[in-house]
Formats: sequence, structure tokens, C-alpha cells
Amino acid sequence: MRLATAAEVRALDAAAIAAGASGGALMARAGAAVARAARALLAPGGRVVVLCGAGNNGGDGWVALRLLHQGGVAARAVTLADPAALHGDARAAFEAAAAAGARWEGAAALPRVELGPGDLAVDALLGTGLARAPEGAYAAAIAQLAEVRGRGAQVLAVDVPSGLSANTGRALGACVTADRTVTFACLKRGLVLHPGPAHAGAVEVVDIGIPAAAEAQVPVGAELLVEAEARALVPPRPPGAHKGDAGRVLVVAGSAGKSGAAHLALTGALRGGAGLVTLAARPEVLPLALAGRPEAMSLALPGSGPLGLDDVAALTAAAEGVDAVVVGPGIPRGAETGAALRGWLERAGKPCVIDADALNALGGSGVAGLAVPAVVTPHPGEMSRLTGRSIGEIQADRLGAAAEHARAWGCVVVLKGAGTVVAAPDAPPAVVAAGNPGMATGGTGDVLAGLVGALLAGGLAPFDAARAAAFAHALAGDLAAARLGHRGLLAGDLALALGEVWARWGR
Repeated sequence: MRLATAAEVRALDAAAIAAGASGGALMARAGAAVARAARALLAPGGRVVVLCGAGNNGGDGWVALRLLHQGGVAARAVTLADPAALHGDARAAFEAAAAAGARWEGAAALPRVELGPGDLAVDALLGTGLARAPEGAYAAAIAQLAEVRGRGAQVLAVDVPSGLSANTGRALGACVTADRTVTFACLKRGLVLHPGPAHAGAVEVVDIGIPAAAEAQVPVGAELLVEAEARALVPPRPPGAHKGDAGRVLVVAGSAGKSGAAHLALTGALRGGAGLVTLAARPEVLPLALAGRPEAMSLALPGSGPLGLDDVAALTAAAEGVDAVVVGPGIPRGAETGAALRGWLERAGKPCVIDADALNALGGSGVAGLAVPAVVTPHPGEMSRLTGRSIGEIQADRLGAAAEHARAWGCVVVLKGAGTVVAAPDAPPAVVAAGNPGMATGGTGDVLAGLVGALLAGGLAPFDAARAAAFAHALAGDLAAARLGHRGLLAGDLALALGEVWARWGR
């Protein structure tokens, strides 16, 4: 599903009109959808106030007002724009509402917007093109919406909550918090990227009649990965399959004090469906990492301390006969580790997942240009270290950061966090909206690394494996949290819930 920027929305509208669609007809459909949503939210006998701005967002509000008034709803508008200054389709929508007898007042009426339980305020103030903080009467109107919502009224946003960046999901200043948002033609990035969802409430995407030919003219810059698409990436296991068919994964993980990371990574690989999983680690790590996990095999790496150049031969031998490699969770790191890992991964020649301390050891220059298919799985702090950008910069544009560095490094990037982003060098990045705050606990990333490795070993291409794993991982977190709650959710709970995901998907 397309995740559009403000620029894409403008291009879609322009392409639709160039293809023969009427701007007035598009607005009529949008306003009708707002009116339907308003009726669904409104209690019997409730009142509606539509706050209208100067642009087409306000025009949608005028259409909704007219339809609500004609349907017998006690509705009125407060306009922040002088109706004489309106133009185009918005002007026509205002005139139609006025001709129908709908009530409206100017901005001076804002302080008299006193709604409560059972009532509804419609935010038709500012649309997707907003690029700076709302000021003056618009900021006052947003404050008034917050006040009536605090008194128990519902707030319905038109296209995007006013004050929210349609591109980033960040509040540009004063920003509406809505109970529901009706958005048109396609999802906007800001409704999915955090903290946008907290402002948008429940989101409904409405088809307003953008012709398919017009939509095809505007390249897709990013997508929302939905469950049906993620499920389709994972093929069912054939009835005659055996463990060799299901993929062999080598996990290189764990060190003194971090044996749990190795345990969770190999558990993720096993729960991900790998037929055979082998853990390679220092001898002292193996007993703890394998405890309670008799399904996994093991290989002791001779020596002690950080992984270095002396380990390359043993790691290369261990990778013979496997289908994918997972490296990084809790590994011992030293001065030679980065060079050793790059040399080994290229010598082994197997699709790989590079996570955690392997990323820290390799750095951005060590990841770039690897001669094997690779999936890297940084959290925002690791992405900051890899790129030299602050965490704030990364979080302010997660889609851009992941997509830019997938191209620069020539690999798939899974930028973990609220709204995990999966980016490839040659495809639109995908956002995973599933998941919950309970997953913010140690070890969940280790499970994800193992899961990606299992899907790679099962024959999926890196971008497909990463997208399917990111969604399945997030959904497992949601299924586990539904039973156990967010607080105290463990990475092991999530790993166990992967079985529920496969059962739900018939996989």
C-alpha cells in the first residue's frame, strides 16, 4: 500500500485532473466520506462544528457541512478564511453549503465552540501541504479543538490532523489530536510514522476516484507492508519436506555475560522454521546458550576473547553446507573483529544477517560493498554509529535514513523501532506498522536476527526475507502482548508467539 508524501499527493491530484477527473468531483467524494464518518462518530442528538481553513481541506469541510445539514444534523461551521477570499473548488463548496442554508460563522466565533460528550468537531483546517508551525487563528483553533476534546467531544480530522507533517509524522507546532482521521486516495506517511498515529487516531483510507492510469504515473516512494502481503512472501512448506529442505542456519553469537543473546538468536532461527541451526561460539558460552534448546547443534570456536583473524578459518569451515549465516548478537569484539568478519563473510559467500556487535565491529565502511547478499538490522543507536548522524536525525526521517543507506551500502537495511523500516537498494522501502511498546526489551532484536536468517536459509531473497520477518516478528509481539500485556513482555514470549503467526498464516 502506497505511503505518500505531500509532493506525491499533489502529483496524484494533478495527474488525475490531467486524465480528465474533475477537482470538484474529487472534493465531493472526499467531503461525502467525511460526512459519513461524522455520522458514525456522532451520538444521537449530538452537534457538529466544522472548522474550515482556506484551502481544499476547508473545501472538504464545506461539502461535509452541507451534507450533514441536509441530512438533518445540527451542524455549523467556523471558518478561519474570509469566504470572499476562497477560490476554485473550495469556493464552490462554500457557496453550495451556504445556498443549502447551512450555518457558518467567522473566526471570532472560535471561543464559543463549546462541545461536549456526544458532540463532534471536524478539523478541516490545514491539509497535507503544511510545512511550518500553525500560527495565529489556526493555532488558536487547534487549541480550541484540544479543549473540546478534553470535555469529551470527538474530533474527526480531514486527510491529516492539522499541524502534523504529512511526510514525517512529527508535529510542526500546535497539532490536533484526533479520534479518527479520514484520509483520501492513499495513506500519508505521517499517519503511519511515529508519533503521527497518536495524533491521527483510527485511520480510514477513502477511494475518491483517482484513475489507476493517473496513479501509475506517480512513482511509489514508500509502502506500508500489510499482513496479507507479508504472509504471501512466506511459501507453505511442501508436504514431503525434510529438515534439509527447510534450510540450515549458522548462528555466530554470544560471549561471557551475553550467552542469552545467542540463545535468543538461535531460538528465532528455529521458530522461524529453519531445519537445522548450529551455534558457533567460544566454549564457555555454549552450555548456557544451549540450555533448554536441545534442538540446536553447536560448534566450539577455539581460543578465547574477541573474535579475530585467527577465527576466520574455523568460521569458514563452519559455514560450509549452511544456507545462511546470522552474526552479531553478543559476540566478543576487539580490534581485529571487523576485518575478520568481513573477510570471513566474503570467503563463506553465504547470505547473511549482520546484527548488534557485528554491526558495531564492521561500521558503515565495513558493511558497504560486501560481496554477499546481506541484511543489516540496526536499532536507531546502532544506525547513528554506522552513519555518523545523531539518533534524533535518524528518528526524524527513518524512511529516508534507511533508504539512503540501503543504496549506499548495497544491502537490505532493517531499521528497527516503532514503525520498523525495511529498505533495499532497488525498491521502495516498506514500513511495518504492527508491534507495540512491550517489545522495547532486551533480546527481541536477537530473535528477529535469527528469524531473518531462517527465512534467508529457506530460499527467500534478502528483501523478501527481511520484510516477512519484520512483520511476523511485530505480529508475534502483538499476539503475545494481547495475552500478557505490554509491561514485562519478554523476548522469549515473542519467540514462542511466532508459532501462532505461522498457524494464523497457514505456514
